[in-house]
Amino acid sequence: MYFSRLVALAAGAARFQGVLSSRANTGERSHPPDLEVFDQLLDALEVMQESYFQPWLGTWPTAIDWTAAVIGTHVSGALSTLSQGLEKFGAAGIDDYKAKENLITSYFSQVLSFYFGQDAFSIRNQAYDDILWVVLGWIESINFINLHTKLFYGAGGETLGPPGRGLPDVLGNQTWHGNIWKPVFAHRARIFWDLGEKGWDTKLCNGGMNWNPRLTPYKNAITNELFIAASISMYQYFPGDDNTSPFNNPKEPGVVDPDIVGPAEPGDEKYLEAAKAAYKWILDVGMKNHQGLFADGFHITGWDNVTHPGTRCDARDNMVYTYNQGVILTGNLGLWKATGDERYLFDGHLLVRNVISATGFDLDKGDPVDDIDRLKPGELPPWRGLGRAGILEEACDASGTCSQNGQTFKGIFFHHLTAFCAPLDDELREGHSRACSHYLGWIRRNALAALATRDADGKFGEWWTAGLLNTSTHALRADYLAVPSDAQAVDYRNFGVPNDQTWRPRRAHSSGPGRDGFGVSDQVPMGQQASAAKSGNSEGVTAGDASDPNNRGRGRTVETQSGGLAVLRALWEISSAHASD
Repeated sequence: MYFSRLVALAAGAARFQGVLSSRANTGERSHPPDLEVFDQLLDALEVMQESYFQPWLGTWPTAIDWTAAVIGTHVSGALSTLSQGLEKFGAAGIDDYKAKENLITSYFSQVLSFYFGQDAFSIRNQAYDDILWVVLGWIESINFINLHTKLFYGAGGETLGPPGRGLPDVLGNQTWHGNIWKPVFAHRARIFWDLGEKGWDTKLCNGGMNWNPRLTPYKNAITNELFIAASISMYQYFPGDDNTSPFNNPKEPGVVDPDIVGPAEPGDEKYLEAAKAAYKWILDVGMKNHQGLFADGFHITGWDNVTHPGTRCDARDNMVYTYNQGVILTGNLGLWKATGDERYLFDGHLLVRNVISATGFDLDKGDPVDDIDRLKPGELPPWRGLGRAGILEEACDASGTCSQNGQTFKGIFFHHLTAFCAPLDDELREGHSRACSHYLGWIRRNALAALATRDADGKFGEWWTAGLLNTSTHALRADYLAVPSDAQAVDYRNFGVPNDQTWRPRRAHSSGPGRDGFGVSDQVPMGQQASAAKSGNSEGVTAGDASDPNNRGRGRTVETQSGGLAVLRALWEISSAHASD
């Protein structure tokens, strides 16, 4: 049943117009991937690493723990893209194997540096979503190692010759050096999955992951989607871990984790069962809104009532973020591959279409639903739920009030869209491929809009729509910047966790706002950001050219750069996999 519905979903994908491209009216699918896109992708990666990464620290110093984990994931994903894509440059006259391998090794050395620079001891004491980003990051790195080894050093990581002691035998008995780090990465992924699993709770809402053990119970979309994606990724790609050492702090040698015991085998069914249970829960609890998008999460009314405690997820925060529509896509594809249940694949495509529709883009026509040529000076197209004019947006983008969290979200969506649209090898390949190719016009539109926000240094801005409309801060009318509000939508990811009974335990109500020790210190209230932007006293907040809308608030950051990298990678990977089918 789901296969036929998937084919129907993709029925309009045979031909569509390429927006903002000379390919209009020619049919996107009839063209091979554009090497210029690959060049732009490589440039975005180079700018991100050259401008923001510090090798001696092993991290991006302006990032926070969870955004650094995401950015590291983007780098590993980009390495897989480079490893596959560089072969296409043979046709362009670039055949120097040493130059290609040097490029890969240079960026891989930064991934390795990040392993040691990542503050693993701090993250393990943070919220469950922070913990699970770590799992996805190191599984992504393992997948890159496997891919690069298969492409250039022999499938499966085996050595290239028989054992021997002489120099010819030693040189021949080698695989790619990155394989020695797979056990290290696997151990960290396993440790953090075990820590993250502790967030699963059946006493409230019949299941689901809690977000933060230091706040009142809040079962949000992102933590559950991360648990789905991390669990199915562990089931599929975790190579096993025979390291039985506890995860202890060397500064406190007497403190060990009693829950970390024994070796772990690959393909453990517990990971698959966890992913299936979490997926069922997130669908059953009613997390989607009227547009078919995931709202942020649920509070439990009266959970702390001593006589009649509440146990139902009955108070939904209707805030919609882009990343809540993305992470689950990795789970959709993984669950389909693991179970063969077509529902998972169909659900994923339906969600992608809902996202695209909520940006004001008509997939069948290949055009935005609003005529942007008729806009008045300073006017913006209408907000459509998750963007406007066919461009993906956060609600905070137009006003320039996104926090470090919000600046990371769009890149996360496109990273997981890329993972979801990986090619298949079975009977669903054609329907899946046609559906993914149908998204290329929209992806291209977003990529070109993002490219148009770059400054003279090649740094991407946060608000991509400004690039599309070629607008300036001076021209924007304030009454067009705000998006429609919902009384049941709390934008805590950009404006901080409210200091009230709904969000915080009663004993914490007197602690006041700001950096409060509840594991959410990355939340910077926008009032503080605005003041800092005027005074120039806040790290990461820029003033710059006032005519550029992307210089407001936090300005251009490593998080906005990772978003540009992710959308370009989506365009390259999906066009490479599906455009010529």
